[in-house]
Parts: sequence; C-alpha cells; structure tokens
Amino acid sequence: MSSPLLSRPGAVEAEGRDAGVAAHYGSSFAAEQRTLLSGDGFVDLSHRDVLRITGPDRLTWLHSLTTQYLEGLAVGRWTDVLLLSPQGRIEHDFSGLDDGETFWAHTEPGAGAALIDFLDRMRFMSRVEVAAVDDRFVVGRYAGGLATEFVEDLDAVAGTPVGVYAWEALRIAAGRPRFGLDTDERTIPNEVGLLGSAVHLDKGCYRGQETVARVHNLGRPPRRLTLLHLDGSVDHLPPHGADVLLGDKVVGQVGSAARHHELGPIGLALLKRNTPVDATLLADGVAAAQEPIVDPDAGLHVRAGLNM
Repeated sequence: MSSPLLSRPGAVEAEGRDAGVAAHYGSSFAAEQRTLLSGDGFVDLSHRDVLRITGPDRLTWLHSLTTQYLEGLAVGRWTDVLLLSPQGRIEHDFSGLDDGETFWAHTEPGAGAALIDFLDRMRFMSRVEVAAVDDRFVVGRYAGGLATEFVEDLDAVAGTPVGVYAWEALRIAAGRPRFGLDTDERTIPNEVGLLGSAVHLDKGCYRGQETVARVHNLGRPPRRLTLLHLDGSVDHLPPHGADVLLGDKVVGQVGSAARHHELGPIGLALLKRNTPVDATLLADGVAAAQEPIVDPDAGLHVRAGLNM
C-alpha cells in the first residue's frame, strides 16, 4: 500500500524494498539530509510492518526468547531486539516500546508475517497475543541520532517530510546495519556491531546465546562490518550484493550505499575479518577506503559513539 504522503508536491516514490514511500520530495539529497539533521524534518517509514504483542506475560516471554533484556522494561523506552537461530544467526529483528499494556514493534517491510508466525509458534502456555497492525505507522526523526516513533495519522505529523534517501545516508554514516540488506543468512550479531545495543550480554539464556558469547569471549567474528568511503569521481554507487575485491580476491559484499551530504558516497560492507584495514578495495569498479565498525583485532569492539 502506498503512503498518502506520495501525493505531496515533488514526491518521488522509492524502489525495491522501500517502495510505497517517498525516496525524496524533489530537493537535493544534501538539503533533505540537513533538514532531517536540524530536527525540522521527518521521514515517512510507513512501509515498515507494525505488530502488537499484548497479554500479561508479554515482556517476560519476549525476554526469554530474544537477545534483549526486556523484563521490567520501562514504559515508553525504545529498544532494539533480535531473534537468533540455534547457531546464533540473525533470523528476525524489530524495534519497539511498551506502553504498559501493549508492546508495539516495527520491522522491515515484508518481514512482519514471518516474525508473527515465529512468535505465534513460540507462545506455548504464555498469556500473550501477537497481531499485525494496519492503523499505526512509523516515522523517523533525528534527535541526537536516528529515532523512530509511531503515529496514527501521517497527514498530521509535524515538520517537513524528507525522503528515505536522506534517512539511509545518515543510517549508513552511523554504521547501523539494516536487516536483510547489510546482513545475510549467515550473519551473527558480533559481525555487525550489535552487542550492547540489540544484544544484552548479561541476561539469561536465549536461543543462539552460546555462539554469541563464545565469539565475544574467546574468538573473533569471521566477518566484520565496515563503512566504505567510495571514490566520488565515479558516477555510480555499487549495488547491493556487489563483490568487494582486494586485488583479484573477493573479500566481502556491499550491503547498502548512499550519497552523504558531507562524507560523499559511502556504503556498508561485510568483509572477511582478516582483510587489511588500510587496504584500498574495489566495489563494482569503485575504489573504496575502509573505516572499521567492528574491530578485527579484538573479540568485539564497536566504534565509539554507535547507538541503535
């Protein structure tokens, strides 16, 4: 379903997984990013799937299943959550908050049905109900960092709308991976810098915890998320899934890429951990310098200042 904000002057619809909302509203990518950073803008993210979890056991039940510490979660506090496979690979992600009666969550466009199906199968005797929501929408803002909120009426949202191109550029610059775009079916949280934000290291058991703890405490992640600074003289961005080369050797793949108003063209890539940090790489013919997000020389260190 397309957003009503696509009828606003200048709106150009995004493609691919972001179809249904505006890529931009006719302004330059730099101008829309600055509007968002000023706090005056908002991003229509109404294509994201929304769900609600109700019932008296909702927080203890979610706490037992997920990577996040959710028992006693304060009302109104946003949190980021992962569901892992038994091997510690990321299967689902969502962000949300509890209002005292309901836990509201949003996830990637098209990912809600599979998430709800998984949660339904894990209810057992817990007093919880999980359902999709079609009358509550997600918008994004910048308030010292990228943040989301739920609204019931998109047309009533205060501020200047900017497109998802602006949001994506700031997200990539902040080193925030997007599930299914900057991750693949093998990704573990340690590889993409999610410990301490979407993964709580001091909680009890959950599915996949053994892998996360072992890699964190004893080993190094097999891959590492990296911010690529791309050659601005080339007239295209490397597409999702493009191989990243060191010489003639494939060392990773590009996840997402965008043009940032200050940094120029940038991207996120999952690289083999032992790829030399100071090496210049090539992504779809575009030269790329590296800015590590996950440190290859430690169990896991996340670049200072990253915050989901």
